[in-house]
Parts: sequence; structure tokens; C-alpha cells
Amino acid sequence: MIKFLMRTNKKVRKLKKKTGLKRKLEILYLAYRRKDVPWYAKLIAIVVVGYVLSPIDLIPDFIPFIGYLDDLIIVPIGISLAIRLIPKEVFYECSKEAEEVFKEGKPKSWFFGVLIIIFWIVVAAYFLNLFLKSLYRH
Repeated sequence: MIKFLMRTNKKVRKLKKKTGLKRKLEILYLAYRRKDVPWYAKLIAIVVVGYVLSPIDLIPDFIPFIGYLDDLIIVPIGISLAIRLIPKEVFYECSKEAEEVFKEGKPKSWFFGVLIIIFWIVVAAYFLNLFLKSLYRH
């Protein structure tokens, strides 16, 4: 079972490289920082990039087949939606900028790290609140 999961994980990584998801995520990262991108496009871009960078998945990868659905379906749909919302000329400029910026590695951004941590704290607090309410009702 573990060998199957490791092979599947390798296949998913190869698929990400072939489809250019990494480059598109880099472009979305640069696009969210621009003032000429609409706020709703920035919101989708931040959510998609934050989710991809988050160590926690909605569907854990260790669940056979279903665990990779977010990587194979949800993430590409989010990327496509964000790209459609960004003006074409801005997307083109960000793609050229991404080639230069990410040539030497990834830039460090505490914003996304803090955003991911805050998001999961809010989610955990919400479910803890639901759990505690259900305990005290009975």
C-alpha cells in the first residue's frame, strides 16, 4: 500500500511539472501584489496559492485515489479561475516577471505563511466551538 501511494505521489508531481502549475502559481503570486488586478481576482489568487503552500489538505493524500483529487482537480480549477479574472495584459507582464524573479529561487513571503496559519487557526476554532456547543446541549 505504501509503495502504491509513493508511486501515485510521484505521478502527481510529474503531472504538475508537465502542466506548468508551478509557473502559473508563481504568476498568481506576483499578480496578487499588483494594484491593477481586481480585488476578487486577488482574493482567488491568494486562496489558491495559500492552499497549495499549506501543509494541510482538505482531502488528506494518504486516502487512496480520493486523496489526490484536490491536487488534480480543485487546484487546477482554482488556478484557471484566478487566471481568467486577471486582465490578459497583466497576466502576460507577470509571466515575464516570474521568469526573472523565480530564476534564483523562491522569494520569502511571511504574508502567506501568516495567512495560512491564521486560516487553519480559524478553522480549528470554528470546529472546536461546534464541538463544545454539541457537548453542552446534551
